[in-house]
Amino acid sequence: MSEILENKSGFCIGKVKISSRVVAAPMAGVTDLPFRLLCHELGAGLVYTEMVSAKAIHYNNRKTEELMATRSDERPAALQLFGSEPDLMAEIAKRVEDRPFDIIDINMGCPMPKIVNNGDGSALMKDPALIGRIIESVVGAVKKPVTIKIRKGFDAEHINAVEIAHIAEESGASAITVHGRTREQYYSGKADWEIIKKVCDTVNIPVIGNGDVTSPELAKKMIDETGCSAVMIGRAAQGNPWIFRETASYLQEGKKLARPTHKEMRETIMRHAQMQVECKGEYNAVREMRKHIAWYTTGMPGSAQLRGRINEMEHMEDLERAINLIFREGVPLK
Repeated sequence: MSEILENKSGFCIGKVKISSRVVAAPMAGVTDLPFRLLCHELGAGLVYTEMVSAKAIHYNNRKTEELMATRSDERPAALQLFGSEPDLMAEIAKRVEDRPFDIIDINMGCPMPKIVNNGDGSALMKDPALIGRIIESVVGAVKKPVTIKIRKGFDAEHINAVEIAHIAEESGASAITVHGRTREQYYSGKADWEIIKKVCDTVNIPVIGNGDVTSPELAKKMIDETGCSAVMIGRAAQGNPWIFRETASYLQEGKKLARPTHKEMRETIMRHAQMQVECKGEYNAVREMRKHIAWYTTGMPGSAQLRGRINEMEHMEDLERAINLIFREGVPLK
């Protein structure tokens, strides 16, 4: 049983103190630096980079350098690596260790075919012994805590999260995140929280539960039912970074915070967009914000028209004009 369950306000991974029991999931194409900064400011106790290929780092891929961009004001933060070669993973972990992040996380749960077909991500769950060797190699190469993110199993016939969690702990991992679905399920069906409970009952390191946490109430329910040290929120934070402060408040004080006002939503969107400009330049920022604005405005009056318009925008002033219009007392776009 995990040893840090009593602290309502946070937990530790190795010597890294996490101030909140709700953390932001790594999501490819979503959790870039600007979005992570927002999540951190709005209550996420820990943020993760998008997953980064160890091989791409080895070959000095320029795009990978952008994915690894971290800042001290988003910490504590985890850099998530993926790969399947123990020696290479150790080499890269050591190479990047001096960057401003706190934890090295190894992706062993990504279900995407291009990752799995290369033997990475959730494909590793088919080879528990290899998982052990990867963890041992990385732990032996760095001083920062090493964690892993896994799934329930590869498919319904191979449910081995408990076995892998035991191997991970024995190999030196400092924490484990468990997504309660198999690779075969991707993100469909219902997440199995019982497997998270079984992992919690098996190991003495922190377990972070992941899957179907879409509200503060469900976060508390997962913690109560599984005994996990923290919950990880992913897709439910798309267009809704406020879920972190709402969940942190509910877990720590039992308080249900009011949803953000239209004014705060507008200001957050524009700040998000401005940070994108600072990181990526106006051309790329406006294109990057298209999906975020679609998420932010889902269900709002005029949002369908806004999405049609935003996909044609080239400049920040166009984006700001559209955002101002939709948040002006909810007036639909013409």
